[in-house]
Amino acid sequence: MKKAAMKMSIMMSVTMSFVLSLVGNLSSGRFTLPGWLTGFLISLVIGLVIGFVVPMRKTSTSLIKKANAPQGGLKARVIESAVSSLLYTPLMTFIMVFMAYKNATAHGAMLKFGPMLLRSEFISIIVAFILSFIITPIYTKIAFKDVKRPKSI
Repeated sequence: MKKAAMKMSIMMSVTMSFVLSLVGNLSSGRFTLPGWLTGFLISLVIGLVIGFVVPMRKTSTSLIKKANAPQGGLKARVIESAVSSLLYTPLMTFIMVFMAYKNATAHGAMLKFGPMLLRSEFISIIVAFILSFIITPIYTKIAFKDVKRPKSI
């Protein structure tokens, strides 16, 4: 079970980091490959740390039970996606925006950090939610494919 959870965490972190760093870089209006690669790598490290520290499955399952949602149903998938996007995205986005802000202002750009952060957080949370909603069931099947389930009595 732990192996499957670790596999799931790695797949989600790589995908979320890839897409969110791409979206962030493209929404800035100035895409650069070095900027995207830097953002991707930093975001990936943050995502992996969060994925290994925060028990995503337990958190989601607990909230699904509290909401009386059937496991695997639409309501459960929405809850899982919301948990995933709200745990991973804000911290990753804050760090990426802070780095971009520091880099831009160091080169003379006159930017306000607050509006820049809020816009990026809004876009990132929506993208992360949609992405998580689509890929979580797929990655769950992949990650748990090799897990041996105990036989029923």
